[in-house]
Amino acid sequence: MKETIDFLPLKGTDYIEFYVGNSKQAAFFYQTAFGFQPLAFAGLETGLSDRSSYVLQQGKIRLVLTSSLNGENEISRHAMKHGDGVKVIALWVDDATKAWEETTSRGADSYMAPTTTADDNGEVITSGIRIYGETVHVFVERKNYNGVFLPGYIPWETSYKTEPTGLKYVDHMVGNVGWGEMNKWVDFYAEVMGFNQLISFDDKDISTEFTALMSKVMSNGNERIKFPINEPAEGAKKSQVEEYLDFYGTSGVQHIALETDDILQTVTTLKDRGIDFLEIPDDYYEVVKERVGEIDETVDSLKKLGILVDRDEEGYLLQIFTKPLVDRPTLFFEIIQRKGAKSFGKGNFKALFEAIELEQGKRGTL
Repeated sequence: MKETIDFLPLKGTDYIEFYVGNSKQAAFFYQTAFGFQPLAFAGLETGLSDRSSYVLQQGKIRLVLTSSLNGENEISRHAMKHGDGVKVIALWVDDATKAWEETTSRGADSYMAPTTTADDNGEVITSGIRIYGETVHVFVERKNYNGVFLPGYIPWETSYKTEPTGLKYVDHMVGNVGWGEMNKWVDFYAEVMGFNQLISFDDKDISTEFTALMSKVMSNGNERIKFPINEPAEGAKKSQVEEYLDFYGTSGVQHIALETDDILQTVTTLKDRGIDFLEIPDDYYEVVKERVGEIDETVDSLKKLGILVDRDEEGYLLQIFTKPLVDRPTLFFEIIQRKGAKSFGKGNFKALFEAIELEQGKRGTL
């Protein structure tokens, strides 16, 4: 049997960059509410005249929050059109030049040719390709760099620090794409980036009385990077994907799933800090034990916090979803703890989507 060669080896998620209306205030929010720690800064004080970026870290998760310093560039236009949203999904690689060559030779549209930047701490090579909507992948090669983040950034010195909330790393990131576009992007990740399809859900799997969607999960060879891709499906009313597309204005990142080793503690802390989560009906918990079997947690502790649980052949997982983190009903976070399970909570879809529909009803967008 011929051995498959991974032509795009990925070491992990390097960082996620949001284009936002006010990076300083957004940074304060993610510090205060989610416990991200100040890491690096770039802006007027570092010689930039067009943007300001704050970098925060918790565990292996790095967020870059960037806003425009004038009204005439891509950042300000992006924030005006989409609201706060993910622009860059940066992937950590050993060879950013080869990553760009492999992907563009297979049909990817170049966002940035291989570029070397350097300072006293060494050099970083970055390159990039365009994906759905206005989102891009940037490949980051940092093996010859030992600075705080990237050349051009300085340590972000501040006396304001909060306690972390137990978030460890990015589990997966979900993209919402337009009608009939899911398979196009599934093929893109398969053919251009060498990903495999882990799982597929159709509108029979993900539907309620009112709404439906379809989803396929793509993953790289070592499964460190997982990208579910959603598209709308026909339903009696407007689905969450349609609502997202209406308010974001194009395809984009719908939610980021963050792993924790103790979801009960993490969610308790986040709620204490003002984060709102979707409300799950009490009757969901009446059949949890017979549906998923024995678990370490008590049903009452899950019910109190609104945490969902599901089981597959490998084990079980616990998950919960925030309400939108921004003004528009677009971006949200998922908090997830895996106890062996490798799936995505199929058994929770109906309860989750009914909870989302309840929020859509309040917004008048169902």
